[in-house]
Amino acid sequence: MDQTKTPYFQALLDYVDAGVLPFHTPGHVQGNGMDASFREFVGDNVCAIDLTPMPGLDDLLQPTEAVREAQELAALAYGADRTFFLINGSTSGNQCMMMTAVNPGDKIAVPRNSHKSMLGGLVMSGAHPIYMQPEVDEELHMDHCVTPATVARTIEEHPDLVAVYVVTPTYYGVAADIAEIVRIAHDAGKLVLVDEAWGPHFHFHPELPLSATAAGADLVINSTHKMLSAFSQCAMLHQKGDRVRIDRLQTVIKMFLSTSPNLPMVASLDVARKQMATEGERMLSETLALARRARERINRIEGLYSFGEELKGRPGVFDVDPTKLVVTVRGLGYTGYEVSELLRRRYNIQVELADLFNVVALFTIGTTPQASERFVDALEEISKDERPVDMFAPSGILEQRLNRGSFRLPKTPPMRMLPREAFLADTEFVPFRKSKGRICAETIAPYPPGIPVVAPGEEITEQIIKYLHLELKAGVRIQGPYDDELRVVRVVRE
Repeated sequence: MDQTKTPYFQALLDYVDAGVLPFHTPGHVQGNGMDASFREFVGDNVCAIDLTPMPGLDDLLQPTEAVREAQELAALAYGADRTFFLINGSTSGNQCMMMTAVNPGDKIAVPRNSHKSMLGGLVMSGAHPIYMQPEVDEELHMDHCVTPATVARTIEEHPDLVAVYVVTPTYYGVAADIAEIVRIAHDAGKLVLVDEAWGPHFHFHPELPLSATAAGADLVINSTHKMLSAFSQCAMLHQKGDRVRIDRLQTVIKMFLSTSPNLPMVASLDVARKQMATEGERMLSETLALARRARERINRIEGLYSFGEELKGRPGVFDVDPTKLVVTVRGLGYTGYEVSELLRRRYNIQVELADLFNVVALFTIGTTPQASERFVDALEEISKDERPVDMFAPSGILEQRLNRGSFRLPKTPPMRMLPREAFLADTEFVPFRKSKGRICAETIAPYPPGIPVVAPGEEITEQIIKYLHLELKAGVRIQGPYDDELRVVRVVRE
């Protein structure tokens, strides 16, 4: 197959060039009925290809023409047997994988540091999660990946597992030994589902971690909008091997995807694949060189640290993605939230993620040398600030709590109900500070990175209450609960 072709994008262009008189959705009719100011900003061409599935433009849910060819090209590029375009992000991909692989009551092994969309898949499927503890890095204050040993032990303790779900890479760019995990799980007759949302570029450069499709995983999701050039919400779901029921997978995808997909988004997936298949290694080489130079400069700044290859070999760190610059700022006396705010307000720079210790900047194929220089220059200037209050000084509240252990990442709480049971149960609101011992009925996840601290069906512990209160004071945003300020929390009624 010719990877220089973009069959779906070309189908949209052919429709526009044909001058078809439209009496169909969307209602703006190729921009004619659109607000003038919005149309002027987004441009006539985008409006012209904002169409709806029809003869010649194929159907994303039942592709037979251009979409089918575009997906086949993507599967070939990623080393998959089948690839499906998603326009609801990797969130829908997680849900599709879960609904395809497991039935109500089936056991599935999942890492505790999974994205909250995984919990949505558990609620919808009714599966029974067996949580695997990822390796915790107390120095950097982050979870890494689950190890092959953890996966093997989980399978041994729960031989009735149906599937193993793995997150690699993490939001911080740490990758698991996915080849060994796949081998262990397949030898035991288990399906392997991989949330590789942050690794859509792995398959296209030899210096990057091994991709999950190359490792032989059964189902893999990639957020092609995160690190590649597709529009936001665009993702791909790859299938490989003969362990997954294809009829079930296709039925689930039809159930979860919109019948009115945004066609410019679908076209952007087609073009992003072509770009990677034909120019990916060259473009990623430039990105890697840029990230390498920035990391070297950052590590020469007193009070800052950006990990790289030296992290390999730590528990849960098999490989690292150099394109994610994790800058640990604790040495400056700032929290990551504060540095993120300074970068935005003072230098008009927005990072991808901030937590208590770190900020994370993504270096992608769209990052320019000028942008990289501005980012590092800004960090250098911040490092020279006369910090009025050192958040991590021995007398500081954060340092005191860190020393007492009350700000360590909380342990996985006891699961007292299945996620689906708790989500659908009769519930009530109680003050969060008085919720110790109650069964949570909603997801509570600091965002980013969107990893749940407590999930539906789990017991709220004193450690979780203290941890989340301190995170809120430090400036984190909470996603998932009804009350995002955590004054009250929804729990199962007693």
